Amino acid sequence: MTATSSRLKHEIKDLSLAPFGRQRIEWAGREMPVLRQIRDRFAQEKPLAGIRLVACCHVTTETAHLAIALKAAGADALLIASNPLSTQDDVAASLVADHEIPVFAIKGEDNETYHRHLQIALDHRPNIIIDDGSDVVATLVQHRQHQIADLIGTTEETTTGIVRLRAMFKDGVLTFPAMNVNDADTKHFFDNRYGTGQSTLDGIIRATNLLLAGKTVVVAGYGWCGKGTALRARGMGANVIVTEVDSIRAIEAVMDGFRVLPMAEAASLGDLFITVTGNKHVIRAEHFQVMKDGAIVCNSGHFDIEIDLKALSGAATEVRQVRNFTQEYRLQNGRKSVVVLGEGRLINLAAAEGHPSAVMDMSFANQALACEYLVKNQGKLEPGLHSIPAEVDREIARLKLQAMGITIDTLTPEQLEYTNSWTSGTE
Repeated sequence: MTATSSRLKHEIKDLSLAPFGRQRIEWAGREMPVLRQIRDRFAQEKPLAGIRLVACCHVTTETAHLAIALKAAGADALLIASNPLSTQDDVAASLVADHEIPVFAIKGEDNETYHRHLQIALDHRPNIIIDDGSDVVATLVQHRQHQIADLIGTTEETTTGIVRLRAMFKDGVLTFPAMNVNDADTKHFFDNRYGTGQSTLDGIIRATNLLLAGKTVVVAGYGWCGKGTALRARGMGANVIVTEVDSIRAIEAVMDGFRVLPMAEAASLGDLFITVTGNKHVIRAEHFQVMKDGAIVCNSGHFDIEIDLKALSGAATEVRQVRNFTQEYRLQNGRKSVVVLGEGRLINLAAAEGHPSAVMDMSFANQALACEYLVKNQGKLEPGLHSIPAEVDREIARLKLQAMGITIDTLTPEQLEYTNSWTSGTE
């Protein structure tokens, strides 16, 4: 349903959901002290004054705090969903009603609506794009090259999006600066590992009420998201198998105590399959055919292409909804079924609430500071990917520790001298 006011253009489910969204946003804020400090400084300094900004993100309580901070900084900000199933409709309503931020996002929106919202975002003629998967940037580069001149730069916080940006740069079409938020230490070490690990299992359990203890869980991919997912599954008593295509990550999984197999072998052993690779068709037709009756498959990678759902649909005689976000595919042989969670989209956001706010505090602090960095360095940065400055990364970690009441040691003058010298050795 489209909701429109005389003051603000937006497209959300129901504006009357705003009061509950406001309460949930306030609750999340308790665990986001770093972003709160940045927002307070932004409100005084207005580093983004006059900047048209588009944020394509999961519309959650945590994203709400990022959007509020960006507006406090003076940005003319517009928010759209980065995934059709990740929007929290009450949060979208509160951002519109309480903060006058234009939001175009509805949980469950179809692909046509999602792509229309991409066009609405680009109609805003952004100077900065905050992207989650690089859909906005890719659409701009492919279809609106005349708007590149308006662009100061973009920020990207997902592994999938960084892969796409690197491919764009290789093809010579990334002609503006892009901040690699994903690879900041205070992002991927924590968000990807601890956030994905916990929220993925949260979504699976909400969708299925499954007891993980004693189950065989197959985790496809052992990047930071896979590490966190495998670790949390093992912590809940599951027997975890890891599949990989990278030999170094495979060795790491083995030395972390996990069994490593090709998917062709793991397919017949798993009770639950979780894809976190960022690649396409990791689970395919030949894997479905050998799975156990009732095997559950889900995805916590960015796009809904890791599981080949077209192949599964083609092999099914019946598809039925058995629980919220839980579909059972009855296969043609009639002897078994395969269960898909969240339509193959991000299960931690489709069936749950995404990452805990405590970890998104650091991720979104990086996003906010990356936007400020782009504006401060406008015209000085070369086209291509740029890392978050190390001093910014460390400052975010310092603020987080401070908020947690944790203090750490500092180097003594003697130690500083030693670390900066090459002449000292064995005494």
